[in-house]
Amino acid sequence: MRLREMTINPPLTGLKIAITRPREQAVQLAQRIEQAGGNALLFPLLDITAVQDTRGLNEQIFRLSQFDLAIFISPNAVRYGIAAIRVAGSLPPKLKIATVGQGSAKALHELGIAKVIAPKERFDSEGLLAMPELQDIDGWRVMIFRGDGGRELLGDTLKARGATVEYAACYQRSKPQQDAGVLLSAAPDAITVTSSEALGYLWQMLDSKAQQAMRLIPIFVPHPRIAELAIQQGWKKVKLTGSGDDGLLTALIAWAEKKGPI
Repeated sequence: MRLREMTINPPLTGLKIAITRPREQAVQLAQRIEQAGGNALLFPLLDITAVQDTRGLNEQIFRLSQFDLAIFISPNAVRYGIAAIRVAGSLPPKLKIATVGQGSAKALHELGIAKVIAPKERFDSEGLLAMPELQDIDGWRVMIFRGDGGRELLGDTLKARGATVEYAACYQRSKPQQDAGVLLSAAPDAITVTSSEALGYLWQMLDSKAQQAMRLIPIFVPHPRIAELAIQQGWKKVKLTGSGDDGLLTALIAWAEKKGPI
């Protein structure tokens, strides 16, 4: 939809869209929803902060020049990992850089890192592992920048291909104190959820009566893994979107246009 058309007849007019991302990361999507006429409801289900004890991370960064490849697992890994690296100095010039998604790749480009290995279709560990650049890596040393914990598929597969892998935790996740009643009272027309962890937290805070009411609300998720979890939980209207803000907004607008005016 063209900008002029959106201005004359905003496609999300009258719709309340709940955003469950960490508050700082929700700002841009909220602005775009409101530009499209919607009412963005911020209900963060995760807090993201830099690691408190940086001794281990700093020691790994000190050795980064000994590595062949650094993988940044998410935009948060880019933000906090590159910040920590630049406090210590700069990225080693011969170090290859990779990431799993286009949002992370964009964040790297915005920080002046031009050459990034990133999948162009499937935006996850499986997509990155399918890249030709990561097939013949026997003997490589790989450092994976991520949060505190996460999937081991990427590291385990690289190890199976002969690489030595280290995880560098550069940020940590925590669950903010939220009241599910606030979200229920707001009566959102749709909910966006961008991590399985956040979706699990949301479901845990609901009692059975609230779960019955909530599962009828359309939920927009950008990855099949999150969609599978939502279906297992019992959500009735799970909408799988494209990646990033663009994917979420495109899906929301398509749904709103099909839904018709309120």
